[in-house]
Amino acid sequence: MNKRKLLLGCFIFLAGISFVGCNRMESLEKIDLSDTVELEEIKSLQRPEINICVGSMITPEEGYAYYKRLLDYIGQKLHLKINFVEKRTYREVNSSLKNGNIDVAFVCGGPYVMGHDEFGLELLTAPVVNGKPLYYSYVIVGKDSKINDLHGLKGKTFAFVDPISNTGKLIPTYMLYELGETPQSFFKEYSYTYGHDRSIKAVAQGIVNGAAVDSLIWDYMDKNGSIYTQKTSIIKVSEPYGIPPVVVRPGLDEGLKAKIKDILLNMHNNEEGKEILKGMFIDRFIEIDDSSYDTIRHVRESVIKRDPD
Repeated sequence: MNKRKLLLGCFIFLAGISFVGCNRMESLEKIDLSDTVELEEIKSLQRPEINICVGSMITPEEGYAYYKRLLDYIGQKLHLKINFVEKRTYREVNSSLKNGNIDVAFVCGGPYVMGHDEFGLELLTAPVVNGKPLYYSYVIVGKDSKINDLHGLKGKTFAFVDPISNTGKLIPTYMLYELGETPQSFFKEYSYTYGHDRSIKAVAQGIVNGAAVDSLIWDYMDKNGSIYTQKTSIIKVSEPYGIPPVVVRPGLDEGLKAKIKDILLNMHNNEEGKEILKGMFIDRFIEIDDSSYDTIRHVRESVIKRDPD
């Protein structure tokens, strides 16, 4: 059976999912990703030429249309065909960037730091949201639960997003270290959803007691009237961290890289671009320095020293 399908769109900012971790848990509802393309099929296309990944981990279902429009916009400006590449985990995205199978990707801060330090992953731009290129980790619980702080999750079930997600794993694990705990000692059991929106849904549906998620995703869904955010409460907000950036693989043609960067940096000056950004709740894209991710680097190094995952 041919499992490769030509992509008309990609993921849902930034497939059925089964929880993995200390114990397997109830699967979340299946999200249809029927119009995707595998890398092998991309190579057989006659007019390929640039492969972009918007990780499903950071793409809520509600944001699908705007990411589709964003990449179409880039393709039109470049006069090139854009191929979306489906990847389920951050490690898969980084591996494809390292191997040159993905040219550009929208990633989380944690995977960027990992990729930069391990194989030279390059920053391109970063979005500005609510006037700042920053975001947070939200620890959430069910709105009807009696849990009102992190301590209340002791002995409960919890959902992380991805083993190398900054807001969805590294930061909440770091929070536990500050309490003298680890995920293994603190939670009854924990799991990975591989999607911030899936973690939110898992809490809203009572599959788990709590979760740690990207503030950008929770806020986006909430502003769009999500029934899932309405059923959850934020009990802890982390310190601010460098916002998830747009990155490019090492060795990407300098001229092409400059063109993509210019397109993103000037989107807010174009009527169509401005409309797309508005729908994504992004003010504009800006240049950003690697030092903006040093706090994430510190958290990652601290967690790696103690976390067996």
